[in-house]
Amino acid sequence: MRHDDDDGGAGPGTAPSARRVRPRLPGWARTVRMRLAVTYSATLFGITALILAGVYLALSRTMVAAPLDPVTVKRFEKKPDGSIAYRPGEQFQAADLDTVQHAVNYTALQTLRDYSAVALAVMFLLSVVVGWWVAGRALRPVEAITRTAQEIGATDLSRRIGATGPHDELRTLADTIDGMLDRLDRAFSAERRLIEDVSHELRNPVTVVQANVEAVLADDQADRAQRAEASAVVLAATGRMSRLLEDLLATARLRSEAFTDQEVDLAALAVGAVRENRAVAGRRGVTIAERTHPGPVAYGDANALARAVDNLLSNAVRLAPGGSVITVGVGSRQGWAWVAVADEGPGVPPEARDRIFDRFYRGANGSDDASGERPDGSGLGLAIARQVAESHDGHLRHSDHGPGGSTFTIWLPDRTLDRATNRANTPPGGDPLEA
Repeated sequence: MRHDDDDGGAGPGTAPSARRVRPRLPGWARTVRMRLAVTYSATLFGITALILAGVYLALSRTMVAAPLDPVTVKRFEKKPDGSIAYRPGEQFQAADLDTVQHAVNYTALQTLRDYSAVALAVMFLLSVVVGWWVAGRALRPVEAITRTAQEIGATDLSRRIGATGPHDELRTLADTIDGMLDRLDRAFSAERRLIEDVSHELRNPVTVVQANVEAVLADDQADRAQRAEASAVVLAATGRMSRLLEDLLATARLRSEAFTDQEVDLAALAVGAVRENRAVAGRRGVTIAERTHPGPVAYGDANALARAVDNLLSNAVRLAPGGSVITVGVGSRQGWAWVAVADEGPGVPPEARDRIFDRFYRGANGSDDASGERPDGSGLGLAIARQVAESHDGHLRHSDHGPGGSTFTIWLPDRTLDRATNRANTPPGGDPLEA
């Protein structure tokens, strides 16, 4: 049984010779350097041929040239009696001056044509050599880029091209690739740190669950109270792991930039966050005060912005001392809309303010305070909130509130303003709730 698709897709009527695979060219003949050399050579050879052809045509049109056409002249002699007699067997070739000039022109054109052909052959060989050399010089940075790229592995992005020389297109290409490698190196380093941090964060609750299961829940001799206590510990640990996984999923979604942009009423968003956290705040003896009013509108992903505000408020509820007041406010200033969450403690120490938005940041004492969102948080709340704000062309700022509290403010471009309104490049400083 015949299968037509076994012969490379050729039809039944295709001749066997047409189905033959073309022999592959050697590697050096398929390089960019070879193509550039051929291009340079063909260009130089073509220009030279055109110049010589032009000179030849110009001379041939301005000069009258023809082969020498001599006239045979017989010799005569004058006899003493005055008569002229032919001398048999004696004759010579003669031509007039114009005919000789035309013959000289003809010979000169023939010589020019012959030497031009030789010059073109020599020029062709020289152009190939020169083209190959020039192409090699031009592609030297590309060769360096290729070597560096081949030496770079997924686990080692420290190599750089480090191109030198004039700032031309190839130098710009090399610098661009170096910049890309810098960004990739930072991204890979961040991913490695994230994996290490997540592994560290999951190790403790997993150990707690395993210990309680092995020591109490798997023990038939354990009484009801021991089992209830172990179950509560296991539920708390699994809840912590669940919050961590949710925050990691939110981080992954934010980094994918899969947003559904729309107009977001920041006041309604803040009210929703307060409604979701009021019951938890009441159980801890914390009061939530609202200073919201309709007006400021941002443009972006409503779910992402809601999660950012909820992270700020849930951190404040978890860490604020009992009997204190948490203030949630919304407003607009200098073209920037803001959502602020202020608490009355425990505050952020000055040495930690540069790192409070890092993922899984821990305080100097090994445990986390307001800057680190612990002990019950995942350690990603502030990092996610900052990432949400920056992905919406905004900022997340921290400022002191009262004698020992903190205010975290999300600043976003206010979309309720018309285009004629000037907006500062950066949001104003300070605590907007105290202004």
